[in-house]
Amino acid sequence: MVNFDKNNLIHTLDSESTAEKISYHKLLIFIFATIIFGVIVGFITARFPTLVKKETTSTSSMPSSSKKTVGIADKKTFKDKAEGVLKEGGIDGEGNFHLERPGGASQNVYLTSSTVDLSQFIGKKVRVWGQTFKGEKAGWLMDVGLVEILQ
Repeated sequence: MVNFDKNNLIHTLDSESTAEKISYHKLLIFIFATIIFGVIVGFITARFPTLVKKETTSTSSMPSSSKKTVGIADKKTFKDKAEGVLKEGGIDGEGNFHLERPGGASQNVYLTSSTVDLSQFIGKKVRVWGQTFKGEKAGWLMDVGLVEILQ
């Protein structure tokens, strides 16, 4: 018991209160169990990859005839979309490619991409999803994340 003498400001601690603390033995068991659980989850994830939802599609260097889309299928990040014939060349240093759309040059969408090699789609009709950025010269400047081949 703790001595509550009003004249004495220093009190001795009861040794039973320190016994309530977590012992090192219990802590080691918890750490070991956590490691075992992590190994089991890692094994299941590696063994059965279809159980894990994948957000990306293949980004191979050349699209095959059966492949319709290339890039990252993340429509939350890449919300903007445009459609047209992909041509090489930007406008005054903005974008490396552009989409030609009906209505003339004022309707072009200037494109850049760090995830998809757009050069493999030159001359094809495509639909692209990306994120729009403010351009100095370009009316519409987009960072492309996903390309769908239409023709």
